[in-house]
Amino acid sequence: MKRSFWSRMQGKPGLGLCALAAVITLLLVHSCKPQSLQKEHESYYSAQQEESMQLYKLDANWPKNPDLFTGVPYGVAVDPQNSLVYVAQRGDNVSKVLVFTEEGYFKGKWDTDTLEMPHGIFFVSTNKENSIWVTDVGNGINGHSIKKYSPSGNLISVLGTPGEAGTSLTPLQFDQPAEIFVEKNGDLYIADGDGGLNNRVLKLTDQFWLEWTLGGNGTNPGQFYIPHSVAVDDVGRVWVADRGNKRIQVFDKTSGEPLGLWSTCFTDDGPYSVRFTADKKYMVVAQLNINRVLLISVPPIGDIGACNVVSTIQMADKVRPHLVDVSIKTGSIYVAELGAEQVQKYVIRRNL
Repeated sequence: MKRSFWSRMQGKPGLGLCALAAVITLLLVHSCKPQSLQKEHESYYSAQQEESMQLYKLDANWPKNPDLFTGVPYGVAVDPQNSLVYVAQRGDNVSKVLVFTEEGYFKGKWDTDTLEMPHGIFFVSTNKENSIWVTDVGNGINGHSIKKYSPSGNLISVLGTPGEAGTSLTPLQFDQPAEIFVEKNGDLYIADGDGGLNNRVLKLTDQFWLEWTLGGNGTNPGQFYIPHSVAVDDVGRVWVADRGNKRIQVFDKTSGEPLGLWSTCFTDDGPYSVRFTADKKYMVVAQLNINRVLLISVPPIGDIGACNVVSTIQMADKVRPHLVDVSIKTGSIYVAELGAEQVQKYVIRRNL
């Protein structure tokens, strides 16, 4: 008659204890191994999920010659037809505008004496013309004005009286105008208030007639504290980075009526830019003091809804993103940043 394993161990306490210990060890190994694997899988899928939310990645090879940035880049604008990138930079004895290809090759520079302290820059491309608008926040003879140039840097027209800060609407006068956005039909939207007297946003026709203006230093809808950037979407909404109030305000482009605002995304730092990705799904918002760029879902026409951040580009400590622009052709994001004094290019991740 065969005896069981445990009955055979009777009378052999040493061997019995060893066998019992071996069984317990095996049980522990088998019970722990799945948990360990589960944690590994959880970690893997968490990393995969986090990776999938990174919509853009840095193109470390742009531009080919970064030493060509001899000043501090404050603004960037992309020519959608010719795939050129215009960079507005500040500094003594430097070219105020540099031109690169989207591939990163140096194309040229503007040797103009009509710019003092460029801030915002915007490329206009229509069936009628190609031109570049630059806002100048300087306090010298060229400051407090907005200038229109040809792509080669020839001055075409000037808004405001260069060298004179003011609040007048007739004639138009600015005080440190931060940025300009121009629609295809020629309508202009101006954020006038990079720390100056005028915390306001203006809409002008293509003939520079005033359509409406909003503003005043305050926190009510339609009031601003350092309106820093402005953009118009495809459904008739004007988006304004109300930097000092740490919020983005939205208005109807025809009437100027307030449509809503976002503030929950900007408790740590105010928004410095408002631009849209090439597919119009996301808004690109720079936050200079915390070294990051947010991609926020653009709501459909109707209720503005809550601010929904879908992806974050976290930059190095010395990289301070200021103003941005987007390539319509490639979808790439170009960021003018002040800390490392360069422009960085971010490309769409191809695994999306």
